[in-house]
Amino acid sequence: MKRILAVLLAVTFLFAFTACAGQPATEASTSTGTVASEAPAAAEAPAGTESMDILGSTFSMVPHDSNELYIHVSCYGSLDYFYDHKVGTEIAGKILDVKTDYVGPDGYDMDAMVTAFEQAIARKPAGIIVFGADDTLAAVINEASDAGIPVVCVDGDVPSSKRVAFVGTGQFNAGVMGGNYLVQMLGGKGKIAFLTVPGQAHLEARISGYKSIIDQYPDIEVVQTGDTQTDPTVAAQTAAAILQKYPDLSAFVCVEASGGAGALTAVKEAGLQGQVKILSMDRGADVLQAIKDGIISASIVQQTALMPIYAMEILYNLHHYGVPITTNNALAGLTGTPINIDTGCVMVDSNNVDYFIRGVN
Repeated sequence: MKRILAVLLAVTFLFAFTACAGQPATEASTSTGTVASEAPAAAEAPAGTESMDILGSTFSMVPHDSNELYIHVSCYGSLDYFYDHKVGTEIAGKILDVKTDYVGPDGYDMDAMVTAFEQAIARKPAGIIVFGADDTLAAVINEASDAGIPVVCVDGDVPSSKRVAFVGTGQFNAGVMGGNYLVQMLGGKGKIAFLTVPGQAHLEARISGYKSIIDQYPDIEVVQTGDTQTDPTVAAQTAAAILQKYPDLSAFVCVEASGGAGALTAVKEAGLQGQVKILSMDRGADVLQAIKDGIISASIVQQTALMPIYAMEILYNLHHYGVPITTNNALAGLTGTPINIDTGCVMVDSNNVDYFIRGVN
């Protein structure tokens, strides 16, 4: 049954890739071209490989091995948000009947993350999934690729590297979704403050998406952008300082998880529930409860668990199914995989919040 599921998913990817090939370029479908130029050289087929002729093209299948290992390297492991990454990784392992491991530091520590990645390379897995938290990961991603280990970035991307694909939220699109909700929530006017971690590319893309909508409304003013340092306590202190400086603030717009938690604390402590609105990000338990309580208006929730599932499927298919796009994909400069998959977002508010609280049906 698991082999059948794997083959069905492989076919799904093939059709999805074929369907998108003729579509106009978007954030989720545009490639930098880096990947194609770094396609690995052709290698001898593993023992037991089956080949068949399909409409004049040769389709190859490498036998399944339940001892195959796929490693997910990440950081922020202690944050509630990454629970879904761990769940998705385990689910993918069950679907494909392979071994998985989830490694990396609890906080934002790039040195520790690079070390975890290098240790993963030494274990010679069939593929590595990595949260592309920072461009400094490019060197170690390239190291894995050069060693013949394909890498897929999830959640955050490192497009300058030799990663074969990115699976995650279309960050700009998420900001556009939030911007449209914000305009409706404020009636097209008011002062807002962003809570983010400046310099992180995926968060900057979300803000750009917001601004593409906000800029159409001259009565909405961005008065400040606060740094949360991905820490709810720091975020609360930052939000409190903004409230003191701008007592007529209309809303906090949070583009990462700790911002929502911090804004919640600051607004409650200032007794401004209902007066200062909060548009959050992700599905932390405190944020969801605050939506039920009417303190947070809404939160943009990512389909996070899908990211490692689709990433591992890409890696598994790359290893097992040689889709004959050309007579020799590697020498033609093709990876034979989708380049970007946008796993999408949903706006969670009082209408649907109950479905997102874990353990509640």
